[in-house]
Amino acid sequence: MDKNNKSKQNKGGRTPKADPSIHRHVFRLTDEENAKFLSLFEASGMTNKAKFIISLLFGKEMKSVKIDKGTIDFYMRLTAFYSQFRSVGVNYNQIVKLLYKSFSEKKAAAFLYKLEKQTAEMAMLCQKIIQLTEEFHTNYLKK
Repeated sequence: MDKNNKSKQNKGGRTPKADPSIHRHVFRLTDEENAKFLSLFEASGMTNKAKFIISLLFGKEMKSVKIDKGTIDFYMRLTAFYSQFRSVGVNYNQIVKLLYKSFSEKKAAAFLYKLEKQTAEMAMLCQKIIQLTEEFHTNYLKK
């Protein structure tokens, strides 16, 4: 009875894998090849070099993420500009309310005429920005 009890008792430790990786292969690289390998490895975003090599050998899907500092900078500046553009729109609404509240209708219309000219210029500027953004997208992001 004690023999059966001892064989069923848990010995502790990690449970063995069903299909362990026991075959090892070694290869050597030159400095140039190693630099290229490391750059590919870093670009893949993987954390394990062995899994990276296996994915390359057996054609598994490998993701490669390239971070372009210029694109990030462009995106951040465009986002900041967009927030400023929105704040101008809020201020525009507040000015129109104040004009009609504080001045006579004739004076308010004169000020609104000037404001309308500036708004037309801003709309043209907005169209140029959209055109430049589309140009940037086609020339630099679609590579």
